[in-house]
Amino acid sequence: MTTAISAHTGLLGVLGDPVRHSLSPAMHNAALAALGLDWVYLALPAPADRLAAVVQGLEAMGCRGLSVTIPHKQAVAALCRQLSPLAQRVGAVNTLVPLEGGGWFGTNTDVEGFLAPLRHEPWQGKRAVVLGCGGSARAVVAGLVELQLTSITVVGRRPNALEAFATGCADWAPQLRTQQWQPGSLGPLLASADLVVNTTPTGMASASNPAAAGACPLSDAELLALKAGSTAYDLIYVPRPTRFLQQAAARGCRSIDGLTMLVHQGAAALRLWTGRNDVPVETMTAALETALATPG
Repeated sequence: MTTAISAHTGLLGVLGDPVRHSLSPAMHNAALAALGLDWVYLALPAPADRLAAVVQGLEAMGCRGLSVTIPHKQAVAALCRQLSPLAQRVGAVNTLVPLEGGGWFGTNTDVEGFLAPLRHEPWQGKRAVVLGCGGSARAVVAGLVELQLTSITVVGRRPNALEAFATGCADWAPQLRTQQWQPGSLGPLLASADLVVNTTPTGMASASNPAAAGACPLSDAELLALKAGSTAYDLIYVPRPTRFLQQAAARGCRSIDGLTMLVHQGAAALRLWTGRNDVPVETMTAALETALATPG
């Protein structure tokens, strides 16, 4: 187990703004120690107006790989020498891998992370509703297309954003449709859904706004429309569970939070950086759970 940083220690990190709240260092450093690698993973603040300089500087320093989080997942794509077909389809990059000869290969492991808790059951012929139409929703839809659902409905409050979302997915998501999200309007849609995924930040707690944990993306009437036996999936993992998942469980739904997605997207990235398949997912999960339980 690696216990000290030396002059030979390899560097990994996560770029974001802000990024000091990230739990990824706890998860990845636990995995690196378990793998016996003399590498360290750091949170690396990167203001938007300095992103290119940061990415180029880390390449010059021999950085072994980078995670990318809000708000840089789209902008960083333009800084990559190569993009995976998935990253091009999703329109977002969350993982950078150094290329032999220089430059970065950009890909997206959020899709693999999202799919991890869903792959063990058949989804062909089923229906999904996705709450929100931002970048995370693009990764979710890409995953749902892979699962071969019959119907995927993305709901959002901004007509222009919904239109852009539909246009961006038109070539690879033929079962996608969009619907404007009017207050309390989703009851009939939710009543027929086998899977409901929240990609919005509503209900996410933070140190600066702990009261946000009491919020829910769905109204009380919409929650009552959820079908018993369906699956509710919230990309949020603070708090655990969110109010959305609490209410969904009370309706007889299976609930999944975002911790599994965080672990598995990180594990997929670590496999790319290290070339190893023995990434310790259980160790990463335990490290995250410990970090979440630790005040501050």
